[in-house]
Amino acid sequence: MDFWLARGAILVIAGLQIAVVNNLSVGPRWLAPIIELALLAPLSVATAWTQHKARRAADDEQWVAVERIFRHVRWLAITLTALATVMNFGQLARLVQAMLAGHAGTAQTLLLDAVNIWLTNVVIFALWFWTIDRNGPTGVGTDQECNGDFVFTQQQMRGARFRGWTPGFVDYLFLAFTNATAFSPADTFPISRRAKLLMMAESATSLITIAVVASRAVGILS
Repeated sequence: MDFWLARGAILVIAGLQIAVVNNLSVGPRWLAPIIELALLAPLSVATAWTQHKARRAADDEQWVAVERIFRHVRWLAITLTALATVMNFGQLARLVQAMLAGHAGTAQTLLLDAVNIWLTNVVIFALWFWTIDRNGPTGVGTDQECNGDFVFTQQQMRGARFRGWTPGFVDYLFLAFTNATAFSPADTFPISRRAKLLMMAESATSLITIAVVASRAVGILS
């Protein structure tokens, strides 16, 4: 289920990139969504193949083959997420530049683009958190699995209810949403340096979008 939610998140990002009102895309408007969808197809196939092989792996040789494909899948997922991140940062930079130059359109279009970039930011960093935590979902159950990058409330609770509990994509989406709105995690804490840097990047993007762009649009409307 989580894999389908993550694939759906990529489709949402591609749709939001196309829906930007102002011409803020880095390159043609269709370029980033086409590249992302082109990477999504082999990523989905490779992920399904890895999961299938992992369930059937019975000896060291088979596990070596699974982990080899896992590394390729992981880097493909990171490349796809990084591409979406760069494109969203680029759209925010171009929107701020257009706003300062007085070419960002009406307050309504400026506000719509700010909401678009903010929503894209949330979805992108949900993917980042989901991809890096414990070396990503594909690594769970293999030798590539490592210690977590986040500590969730459920992992700190005692009792049978949450024994063996593991976070899913919705948990990372909630983490990204709260970090983008409150500029701090609500009930989940980053414990690795890469997780802290990612949360700082998301908060900074959200702060610029809300404080600079959205506030300017509200100021024009008032």
